[in-house]
Amino acid sequence: MLERLKRLEARHEAVTHELGKPETLGDQKLWRELNREHKRLSLILETGRAWHLAHGQAEEARELLQEETDPELREMAEAQLNESQGEAERLEEEFKLLIVPRDAADSRNCIVEIRAGAGGDEAALFAADLFRMYQRLAEQLGWRLEALESSEGGMGGVKEVIFGLSGEEAYGRMKYEGGVHRVQRVPATESQGRIHTSAASVAILPEAEEVDVQIEAKDLRIDVYRSSGPGGQSVNTTDSAVRITHLPTGLVVTCQDEKSQHKNKDKALKVLRSRLYEARLAEEKARQDTERRSQVSTGDRSAKIRTYNFPQNRVTDHRINLTLYKLDRVMDGDLMELLDALRLADLRDRLEHPGPESE
Repeated sequence: MLERLKRLEARHEAVTHELGKPETLGDQKLWRELNREHKRLSLILETGRAWHLAHGQAEEARELLQEETDPELREMAEAQLNESQGEAERLEEEFKLLIVPRDAADSRNCIVEIRAGAGGDEAALFAADLFRMYQRLAEQLGWRLEALESSEGGMGGVKEVIFGLSGEEAYGRMKYEGGVHRVQRVPATESQGRIHTSAASVAILPEAEEVDVQIEAKDLRIDVYRSSGPGGQSVNTTDSAVRITHLPTGLVVTCQDEKSQHKNKDKALKVLRSRLYEARLAEEKARQDTERRSQVSTGDRSAKIRTYNFPQNRVTDHRINLTLYKLDRVMDGDLMELLDALRLADLRDRLEHPGPESE
């Protein structure tokens, strides 16, 4: 572990030096990448140095126990040994988790797609609740939310809503939300007080840049039409809504939220680029997962990942068997306990079952 710590200190010093170069300051993309690495290395080194200190104190106490005969001093040394050894073990695990290779896309912004599933109007209402939940989370974390596309359902619900989240580690934190979310509650449409089960699916896409995915104009069919609101009535007098079909894959993206056709096209291309990028990452992940068992799913949209039980104020994440009795707070954006637990489980799984990306 000491050797690893020395190598990380050398890399930290090299990154610090690179950040100070004029050519780095002139390349904003390179500067952002190096700055992110610098922050991550600083956190790892802080933990590693704390481990080194606790490990050294434990060794000193162990040596004192071997040499000392005075009962009182031996008792003090034993207490010091137990405390320092326990702290060193805790910091060693934390250090190992921090140096687990991260997904390349973790530092990116993300695009979130929520779609109502089985359950009619109640599913659409639940999809709208999930959207508000992520809005509250974004507010708490200081992320920027950008609406990209939405389709309204009955009773104030949504059939589909697509939005972007921009902020530190947005994809890295949100990627565990992908999958089927199930709700158990008495719907507003239920007159006899019976509990119904409905569902909504959530997809989390890392936001792609133009350099990540090259889209040829010849591969696109772009249709324009008048945007429509609830009930199908036209909400614009010009053909501002845009539908883009990616011919090689058959992917279709629409956007009508903006009054400008140009802005709708830009937003639709952003979503299309991210879907294509995610598909490529999913292929790479599938290859890796043949060699490493994955405890926490971050990509299977058909997997039921979580149940929200309103009568019992209970939320259960089925991937890590975690149940919290604070559903009201979770729906108000208090998601970090869930997200942190999922991330920790994923890191421990990667540590125990390293894949080819760790070689």
